[in-house]
Amino acid sequence: MATALPLVAGALALGIPTAQADSAPHGRDTLSGTKPAWATAGSDRGATDDGNKVSARVYLAGRDAKGLADYAKAVSDPSSPHYGAYLSAGQTQARFGPTRQQKDAVTAWLKGSGIEVTGVNQHYLSVTGDVAAAERAFGTQLHDYTKGGKVYRAPSNAATVPASLHGAVLTVVGLDNAPKRAKHDETLPPPGPVFKNAGPFSAYYGSWTDRSLPSAYGAKQPYAIKGYTGKQLRAAYGAKSRNTGKGVTVAITDAFASPTIAADAARYAQRNGDPGYRKGQLTQVLPDDYRYTEECDASGWYGEETLDVEAVHAVAPAADIVYVGGASCTDDDLLDSLAKVVDNRLADIVSNSWGDVEANETPDVAAAYDQIFQQGAVEGIGFYFSSGDSGDNVASTGTKQVDTPANSAWVTAVGGTSLAVGKGDTYQWETGWGTTKANLSADGTGWDALPGAYTSGAGGGTSKTVAQPFYQRGVVPDALALANGGTARQRVTPDIAAVADPNTGFLVGQTQTFPDGSLQYGEYRIGGTSLAAPVIAGVQALAQQARGGQPIGFANPSLYDRYGTASYHDVTDHPLGAGVSLGVVRVDYVNSQDDSDGLVTSLRSLGRDSSLHAVVGYDDVTGVGTPAAGYLTSFGGHHRR
Repeated sequence: MATALPLVAGALALGIPTAQADSAPHGRDTLSGTKPAWATAGSDRGATDDGNKVSARVYLAGRDAKGLADYAKAVSDPSSPHYGAYLSAGQTQARFGPTRQQKDAVTAWLKGSGIEVTGVNQHYLSVTGDVAAAERAFGTQLHDYTKGGKVYRAPSNAATVPASLHGAVLTVVGLDNAPKRAKHDETLPPPGPVFKNAGPFSAYYGSWTDRSLPSAYGAKQPYAIKGYTGKQLRAAYGAKSRNTGKGVTVAITDAFASPTIAADAARYAQRNGDPGYRKGQLTQVLPDDYRYTEECDASGWYGEETLDVEAVHAVAPAADIVYVGGASCTDDDLLDSLAKVVDNRLADIVSNSWGDVEANETPDVAAAYDQIFQQGAVEGIGFYFSSGDSGDNVASTGTKQVDTPANSAWVTAVGGTSLAVGKGDTYQWETGWGTTKANLSADGTGWDALPGAYTSGAGGGTSKTVAQPFYQRGVVPDALALANGGTARQRVTPDIAAVADPNTGFLVGQTQTFPDGSLQYGEYRIGGTSLAAPVIAGVQALAQQARGGQPIGFANPSLYDRYGTASYHDVTDHPLGAGVSLGVVRVDYVNSQDDSDGLVTSLRSLGRDSSLHAVVGYDDVTGVGTPAAGYLTSFGGHHRR
């Protein structure tokens, strides 16, 4: 079972939607992107009742939005004279944050329009008012529109703000109300239902092959592993005993918070050969209350947090880990979690195993995300996002598209592989993660319709909304950068990759709810790019230690700077030769917990990711590749090709 990426309400696009006076009424500036694409004339159901309530966030552009983006690029580019000249959180706010005069001017305008300001921080003003007041303030009519069989409110035209504010407003989020508003003060549910792997298992790749089972691709295929542990992952990605992540802090953002994380993480480390957690090594920063617990499947996020924490510790056992939980899985709450990391400089590296498809992105929310990512880059903080678990997303959405926020040019998108670690913890090979499933035939003599149906694979592809960033020039082939047609090159994801295939995945330990209602600790194999992201975050902690503790910050320029060197395994779908296909045998419980409802045996074929392909060089499954022994070695000094 792959761990699914939890969905977020909105999304991300590169760039800040700037106020544009030429398309707005006299004396007003347009906030581009504030009318969502789904609010079409054909779906318009008429004006929203003037008395309905609107809750929104008015994001502040700060003193110098363009200067923020420029400086974020300069400190992240190894070829820049300002490379590594990071600012503190206080310096970032002093140089780029909003002024008191800007906050006061925006507050006065809102109150004058009949909007109540309910909260102010260094990023946004929380506001509320009725529809009539919102329409006065933002110079647009609010209408009801159908979307996905439901009716939501949205602006009929892009919002505008007074030109006299001189660009103080970055964007406004919340004029549309898709999805519905969350409820406050909810209690977190207990852990979710138990999941177990059935077995038999291989202890390492290829250690157990059942000769009585039918062949596939001209050979007997081995049983899937029980689940890799830290020792095997560290060996695969070039970690030596001295590489531990000491002195580095990794933050993890997810929604909600597992009530058993400390005990589960400690027990897992003790059982699987990882060093124990020292006092204060694992900490949590949590909200005062939670929202949307049912709609977001709060207990389903416990496993995500557990996977992220245990994977980071397995790869970088001396790194500090701070978990920053969101009050829900909506953009507002996840943005607040990211902002806590940046505003308080809580970490050097941030692992994020969540996202949505690009078609759901809205430029207003995009601007808020990018501002946080740019502020993090200025402070030397790098953000790592899983690239998705559904390949090109055609099977899941009907449209070929990438995931977001992984599509942002200001984050590192982490793709996925199938990993073979052999006897003695030796790296054997990787394929791009893409899996098909063929069940054992009823008579046991073959595999039905081999290679079978597509199940899951690493997300990747070409963005429809984000332009090609400077660091991808000369590395990403035009066949990918121009895949959407036209002459404008676009951002391609992912940037780098690590193990993600749940058939060659990670062993995780978690307290779960068993059928009798009891809470018990159990271990199971799991995967997804939700695994790859914390693995790469752990590797980056090792790399930061290797360079003497100096933060790597926004990593993409330095990742692409190392392209084509011994820093990476160049992963392809056929690592043993063009004519050699690979697979593993899995035996699973039908009911995911015991054999009372029977077992199913299947062959999972590897290296078959929807329409995406891992090839020689950069590709849209694994990016520049996966870390090799030369990757950590390259951080021993300033690296240039």
